Amino acid sequence: MANAIFSSLPTTIFEEMSGLARTLGAVNLGQGFPDDPGPEPVRAKAAEAVLHGYNQYPPMAGLPELRQAVAAHYGRTQGLDLDWATEVTVTSGATEALAASFFGLIEPGDEVVVFQPFYDAYLPLIRRAGGVPRLVILAPPHWRFDRAMLEAAFGPKTRLVVLNNPINPAGVVLPDEDLALLAEFCVAHDAIAVCDEVWEQVVFDGARHRPLIAYPGMRERTVKIGSAGKMFGLTGWKVGFLCAAPALTHALARTHQFLTFTTPPNLQAAVAWGLGHSDAWFREMPQGLQASRDRLAEGLRREGFAVLESQGTYFLNIDLPGSGVAQGDRDFCLRAVKDAGVAAIPVSAFYEDAPVTRIVRLCFSKADATLDEGVARLAKARELALKDSSATALA
Repeated sequence: MANAIFSSLPTTIFEEMSGLARTLGAVNLGQGFPDDPGPEPVRAKAAEAVLHGYNQYPPMAGLPELRQAVAAHYGRTQGLDLDWATEVTVTSGATEALAASFFGLIEPGDEVVVFQPFYDAYLPLIRRAGGVPRLVILAPPHWRFDRAMLEAAFGPKTRLVVLNNPINPAGVVLPDEDLALLAEFCVAHDAIAVCDEVWEQVVFDGARHRPLIAYPGMRERTVKIGSAGKMFGLTGWKVGFLCAAPALTHALARTHQFLTFTTPPNLQAAVAWGLGHSDAWFREMPQGLQASRDRLAEGLRREGFAVLESQGTYFLNIDLPGSGVAQGDRDFCLRAVKDAGVAAIPVSAFYEDAPVTRIVRLCFSKADATLDEGVARLAKARELALKDSSATALA
């Protein structure tokens, strides 16, 4: 018999929509990967390392040069004082880092506070570790939580809280007051925060990412997760970082050694070099993405769509009711890809116990021509939806 937690999972919405996009030749504004190939010097370092470097097992915790580079990068950019030798572990992507965190820190019956909308890997991994999710619903357009919401979710069995900041799919960079409130609850309940901060370099309009680990009382109770794939726009590289105090790192590293054990050494070497030599990339990459965000948003507004604010990530959202569309988000997305030739993601897929959320997520890390064609096809999808509504009203 198969494990019920995983065997009962449906095909992910990302695979479903991307599969339809491939089959139908649709413009894919669904899955979050950039058209830009990523910084060439970093890619060249990976090629050089695989040809002329070390290609056998690297240390389980990661190459020392990469762990040192991670600690130095977070010191420069976020003011963190991490000991690379005892507080940094390299993983095969951020999803593996999440798995190591959940399997290494959850005991059966522990409660885990999770904010919806969420990355779809969270709940199956938490449940496989024996955890019991306690879900907090964040709602558009602001996607904020407050004291009453946390009081309802935290309790005597709370062991972990999972925080994604900046939030995918909401595109929100959480403000200081929300982070300080969450830190207060973690300290009061002696809970560990697992912080999925893979979008930390992708923030716009002069915003600055603030890691929860830097808040009072959180240094010893936070697991900070980063992603080289998101930092450098190299989503297929799957190089992640686990940063935590030594006592937590011990448990995380012991778990990591029996998941992937290690990560390709050439990619580790290239990321280590990139973290120390990419100031221009880290400055210019968000600027380029911000311009793409603005191009997509302006095009959508011209076509009658209500566009929600995006402060970070590769994504912005459109509000279907505000756009005059009566369809649910999943129905709209299926109609859009099949009849208008553009793939998008219904935000209801990021909830387990979804409220009525008629929001559609679009990826803007694409070439200008792709964005413009996507807007034209989404306009067609909206026109079809409006005709359906008119026909229903007349009937």
